[in-house]
Amino acid sequence: MAERVTIQDIADELGLSRNTVSKAINNTGSLADATRERILNKAIEMGYKQFSYMAFPHLNTTEQESKKPTGPQEIALFTRKFLGNSHFSSPMLDKFQQEITKLGYNLTMHLVLDTDVEQMHLPQSLNIENTAGIICFEMFEESYSRMLCELAPPILFVDTPAALTDGPLKADLLYMDNRTGVISFIREMAKRGRTKIGFVGEFLHCQSFYERYSAYREALELLHLPHEEKYCITRRAERDTAEDYREYLFQTMQNMNTLPEVFLCANDFIAIDLLQAFKRLGISVPKDVYLCGFDDSPESRVITPTLTTIHIHSQIMGISAADLLISRIREPSLNYRMVHTETTLIYRESTED
Repeated sequence: MAERVTIQDIADELGLSRNTVSKAINNTGSLADATRERILNKAIEMGYKQFSYMAFPHLNTTEQESKKPTGPQEIALFTRKFLGNSHFSSPMLDKFQQEITKLGYNLTMHLVLDTDVEQMHLPQSLNIENTAGIICFEMFEESYSRMLCELAPPILFVDTPAALTDGPLKADLLYMDNRTGVISFIREMAKRGRTKIGFVGEFLHCQSFYERYSAYREALELLHLPHEEKYCITRRAERDTAEDYREYLFQTMQNMNTLPEVFLCANDFIAIDLLQAFKRLGISVPKDVYLCGFDDSPESRVITPTLTTIHIHSQIMGISAADLLISRIREPSLNYRMVHTETTLIYRESTED
């Protein structure tokens, strides 16, 4: 057997279809509990490493019940802004809440205000004594993130500040795969003869943006494509309003003497803002320039043209978040872990697909 165990290897061992094994490992579709447990146990036995779903499969229902929390039962969600339905985080949190509820925990939400960050205070709504663990969204201030890591409850960050200057955070970290889809996209553009490719997004906004920009630069290097700084719109302006940023993109495009053949954007919302700037300037997508986003937000599917993008699997992120945080609560001495979950490149009309 090959060193790396595959889903097909597990299917062959059990005499099942690859699709059935995939459903069990990725927690998708409908399977009998006995079948799912049999597959997961065999996967663990064979040393399979690529689990998207980790719900403690070695424990039966009785054992799961015995693992119900005896101490604090609240999982606190910290966020710097309300999480809208159009972002991947809402379906991810729905799945996260479902998973922790099965294990006896409750989810509470706490908005971290600017004054909390400035004064290094916890949200007033938090009762730390009732808190078993904290999950952080949109928490990109490094000093505040480090302060949270000194608290007693375990911390899970879903994305983090970019380019941490004082070493890694003492916490588990969860990201989406920000690299594979970007490199695949740029490789495909090169095959189509579109070699002048720009990047739009404040790459120091967060670690995910930084990884997407780094993957863009890496792909250009690997494919021997030119990197032209004038095509990289990476200004960081934290205090800009959304309207300020849209106007900045418009002015930048207006002053650009020549356009690249392709723009890769750090997320869908930047891509949509850029598309609106192009429409104001009479620039056609995809006729004059190709456009790609990241997230696969609902908006990306209904705008004209529909947006080529990189899909984040929210369900898998929710399951992974629950596994990381609950396993840390149960075993605080675990080494800190960094997990990247799968993403999928989707081609649509903005690249003539």
